[in-house]
Amino acid sequence: MVAPADAQLPRLRQAIDVRPFVQDGRPRLLLRDPLQLTDRTVAIPQQLGPLLSLCDGTRDSSALRAALAVRFGLRVGPNVMEQLLDALDEALLLDNERFMQAREKALAEYRRAAYRPPVLAGRSYPGSADELRGFLRGFLDGVDSEHEVHDGNDLDAVGPDIGNVRGLVSPHIDYARGGPVYARVWKRAEAAVKMADLVVMLGTDHMGGDGTLSLTRQHYSTPFGVLPTAGEVVDALADTLGVEAAFADELHHRTEHSIELAAVWLHHMREGEPCEVVPILCGSFGHFVHGGTEAGPENDPALSALVDVLRELRAGRRMVIVAAADLSHVGPAFGGQPVDFIGRARLEAADDELIERMCAGDAEGFFAAIKRDGDRRNVCGLSPIYLSLRALNPVRGVRLAYDRCPADQNGTSLVSICGILFS
Repeated sequence: MVAPADAQLPRLRQAIDVRPFVQDGRPRLLLRDPLQLTDRTVAIPQQLGPLLSLCDGTRDSSALRAALAVRFGLRVGPNVMEQLLDALDEALLLDNERFMQAREKALAEYRRAAYRPPVLAGRSYPGSADELRGFLRGFLDGVDSEHEVHDGNDLDAVGPDIGNVRGLVSPHIDYARGGPVYARVWKRAEAAVKMADLVVMLGTDHMGGDGTLSLTRQHYSTPFGVLPTAGEVVDALADTLGVEAAFADELHHRTEHSIELAAVWLHHMREGEPCEVVPILCGSFGHFVHGGTEAGPENDPALSALVDVLRELRAGRRMVIVAAADLSHVGPAFGGQPVDFIGRARLEAADDELIERMCAGDAEGFFAAIKRDGDRRNVCGLSPIYLSLRALNPVRGVRLAYDRCPADQNGTSLVSICGILFS
């Protein structure tokens, strides 16, 4: 029996979860499926890391062994290579028929369900409504007095006209580290989100490809109940973007945490009262940052089409746009050097520039500041923040909170986050 071509020429999936770890004193890489189609994982010696880039669908087992030997001086026996490729296949990490069948089955189950369940409930935050309510209230109670001044902006100045609040930037880091920042921005946005009849939630798609925009018709549930997705708005967006492109990565909604963590706060601040939402996962802007042309996101037809629809919606709905987005990711946990005291100061200065551009409502300036240094600080909220600024334009923002959260046990890796209110 002849093996299918995709088994003979293994191709690794574009987005897999790779994490370094140490086992018995030896550095290894843990590989797993970010879509969570299976709970199988694969651990390989760290020195075999180059194999991952070589599995591009152009080499069979023998050619992979030869490439490892010639390019990297690594000798791998034929039986070991076959066992490793079989393990990758069983863990659904290869882009082949087996993976595609599993993905289609999972997508069908996702669409048949009554709603998207909160996948982090009971793990990252309490799963019971009463416990969660008390948990979030603890962060809200820690917010300082209502009269605060940040960056020369008197926050009370936006209070009397709170109905004019049109959007916010909220983190998507876990509540344990980001709780105080979440609380500060959502507390100030409380009146606006209570009055809203539509909340558009733009979240980072950590598995998304270049420039992707992923819609879903599924409702988002939280421990407080269900937030219904505005089907007619999703249909209008899909017609504009193209149905195939708009739903190509819909399954990412199943496990992506960015929108979920904002949706929980939205539902809490509305005291459990539902409102219509439009969940949109936003893929990478890496092709704009690192591409060889000067064309930026402002010239992308799909992104501009999304912005146009959102701007039209503002005219007839009490709409609030939420960018569920973190800022920089630096240090060894993200492939960089340990962050020392000087590095922390430089990080804050770079983030200050981004926040200044956000508060000025300057989408192009925000993008340009990140492109200028090749996104060396890994701003994973680039796409949702940029799109929010364009959809809200003209707008001004107020900086409410900023923090740098530890991302490793040594405190040498950091994730920076902020809370901004737009009015």
